[in-house]
Amino acid sequence: MNTGEFTRAEIETGRRLFAGEWRFAAAAGSDVSLPPMRGTEIAFAGRSNVGKSSLVNALTGRKSLARTSRTPGRTQELIFFTGGSTLNVVDMPGYGYAAAAKSKVAAWTALIGAYLRGRANLARVYVLVDARHGLKPTDEPMFNELRQAAVSYQIILTKSDAITPTELASRIAQVEAALAKRPGAFPGVLTTSAHEGTGMEELRAAIARLLKERTR
Repeated sequence: MNTGEFTRAEIETGRRLFAGEWRFAAAAGSDVSLPPMRGTEIAFAGRSNVGKSSLVNALTGRKSLARTSRTPGRTQELIFFTGGSTLNVVDMPGYGYAAAAKSKVAAWTALIGAYLRGRANLARVYVLVDARHGLKPTDEPMFNELRQAAVSYQIILTKSDAITPTELASRIAQVEAALAKRPGAFPGVLTTSAHEGTGMEELRAAIARLLKERTR
């Protein structure tokens, strides 16, 4: 998706949506510690080190709202953020870290499954995929969890500045072809670079459009 796919009104609504003072709201390491549902939630999922925390920071315009780490698998909780409006953002635990203990993988899987199945206010999960590498087998369990929970999801290619425009176009085509076989996937691939700030305007507009559609 590009800017031309959104109206000026959607771009502006998206900007205002994330212009507030975003802050940490809660952390949950198990289903029993999930905070009460309020407003509408969107969540960001992805493999370890795909850039979820960096994207959350860029999206909200806060440099250190979400903790970033060079250590894969460090975030083991669902982290909730609020901007004071009815929208809440959730940073999900990274997955696919090969060196993680089986017990940790099982705990993460149980937590993610419980969250997806139990949040009636969850509007969409954005699954982040590194533009340099594309989809990997480690993404499959996440897609399966989303399918089983009947949760809408959309792909965001991160680190798009790390490859050439030609390579990015090819990657988008590959991902879209793979998603065409998955009826639960929302059509269209968003591209971002938290480092360069590109794609944030479009992502905010996409979220604004999603919220508007949910109120119809």
